[in-house]
Amino acid sequence: MREYRSYGNYDIHPVTAVHGYDDAVIRGYGNIRDILQERLDKNPSLKAVIDIYPGVDEERLVREFGSLPFSRIVMTSDFKLPDEKMDEVFESSLSDDRVFGVMTHKDISDCFDSEAVENIRKYEDSLLIIGVGAALFTEPDIILYFDITRWEIQLRYRAGKGNWMVHNPDDPQLSKYKRGFFIEWRLADKHKDAIIDSVDYMVDTENPDDPRMIGLDAFRSAFSQASHKPFRMVPYFDPGVWGGQWMKNIFGLDTSQKNYAWSFDGVPEENAICFSFGGETITFPMMDMTLFEPVPFLGSRNVARFGREFPIRFDLLDTMEGGNLSLQVHPLTEYIQKTFGMHYTQDESYYILDASENSCVYIGLKDGVDKNEMEAALREAQRGGKPFDAEKYVNRIPVKKHDHILIPAGTIHCSGADTMVLEVSATPYIFTFKLWDWGRIGLDGLPRPIHIDHGMKNIQFSRTTEWVKENLIDVFEVVHEDENLLVERTGLHSLEFIETLRYKSRKPFEIVQKNGVHVLNLVDGKSARIESFNGSFEPFEVHYAETFIVPASVGKYRVVPDDGEEIMLLCASVEY
Repeated sequence: MREYRSYGNYDIHPVTAVHGYDDAVIRGYGNIRDILQERLDKNPSLKAVIDIYPGVDEERLVREFGSLPFSRIVMTSDFKLPDEKMDEVFESSLSDDRVFGVMTHKDISDCFDSEAVENIRKYEDSLLIIGVGAALFTEPDIILYFDITRWEIQLRYRAGKGNWMVHNPDDPQLSKYKRGFFIEWRLADKHKDAIIDSVDYMVDTENPDDPRMIGLDAFRSAFSQASHKPFRMVPYFDPGVWGGQWMKNIFGLDTSQKNYAWSFDGVPEENAICFSFGGETITFPMMDMTLFEPVPFLGSRNVARFGREFPIRFDLLDTMEGGNLSLQVHPLTEYIQKTFGMHYTQDESYYILDASENSCVYIGLKDGVDKNEMEAALREAQRGGKPFDAEKYVNRIPVKKHDHILIPAGTIHCSGADTMVLEVSATPYIFTFKLWDWGRIGLDGLPRPIHIDHGMKNIQFSRTTEWVKENLIDVFEVVHEDENLLVERTGLHSLEFIETLRYKSRKPFEIVQKNGVHVLNLVDGKSARIESFNGSFEPFEVHYAETFIVPASVGKYRVVPDDGEEIMLLCASVEY
């Protein structure tokens, strides 16, 4: 076992403090029932709605609230279209592929029997509606919205829960995720956005046995406050077939796990943000910030370009004492638009956070590669024949700590074993066309999906050895240098929109936000403080390898290294 030097200060459970609502959190089903009962006592014809994000346990909510003396209690799932009809409605978004579909532009109302919904809307006595889309079924007097992060939904998929829209508990996890990503989460975000101003209470259901609820004013204030100061999301860690040992040792993770392959510490679509109200905490999807505070969070230019989508994604890929990632390629922009309905593609880069003497990346093609020969070799390997000889076709480039490898879409690539990568990418993050996975089986016992057809249509065969070395490997540019501070541009290929600047200093320095939100990681050094110039937020401490976000509204901020120790800070933003 290799020895790892750890500062021991990585925060696995970051919390963002909210001021002004110390007693806002209401815990437990009993206290939530009491609020509904009180409203019903005051209004015998009360129309109450418990609307939920797909993945929240509707049947559990019926058990918890079904004893309330409403004249009628309705589950919205009873009025969903049959599975076969649902598949017809969303046929354009589905496919036979386990991984990929097409983004839906439909609405949650398309999932229900419209005549039945209209009949329920005519009901005059007291009524409680529970389930996805519940606010569509009546003119509500009170709405409780039960929210959940996409990561927690995925954990429930693994535990045997099916999708909301169809009964499929035994489907492979990837198939469930596909329905969530391309259909259910799009419908749910659109619906949540449409009703949010009418919601009375927002409920955290990450722990189904311990729901936590706050009023809409407190919810709005929490995200408004967070959108004006630095913060961290709640990271999650996941094992993989190629996973390593670095994060387990550096971050102090569960040693009983065989490995950790991924850390998602900077993915607002799936991460959570945990708020502290007085002595209580409550957790909500980070996507809620993107939906409800887009301009202060992202910046007006980013909203104009990307809409309410977060454009930058940070994650960690750990292969220390592990294996190679799958050999892969990401789609070109025109391909992802035409084929999957996405606006932009997954350009990315590998920042080498740590390395050993064996660390490498596979990137770009060797000179003289014959496309047809390479494709034939990939297909033979996929059929179980001769393993694909990656090094015959793809450059194996040794890397060291603090190298930065640019990977514009269309470039064949993967991280090699014994390499710790901070991956910086645009956020259409599931569009990875695996070409060769070194003959491995996934943790679910199934062969990992291979997409040679998609991949061969996107590989840029002109990106060969010399081009790769000149354009993609450590293309650093000094932006500023004095006796106290070195600023280098480590990433902005002409085909990519994410700029990365690396700051190296022992002294305090300032960073000015030109184009909106910043995503950062302390890539070297024990810790640093992020300070406001005008006192608008309290000093915020970050530690080695932690990803954090500085919203666009901050404007500029000061970075103060810990006790004069030299630090290196990688900062990503959208370049215009």
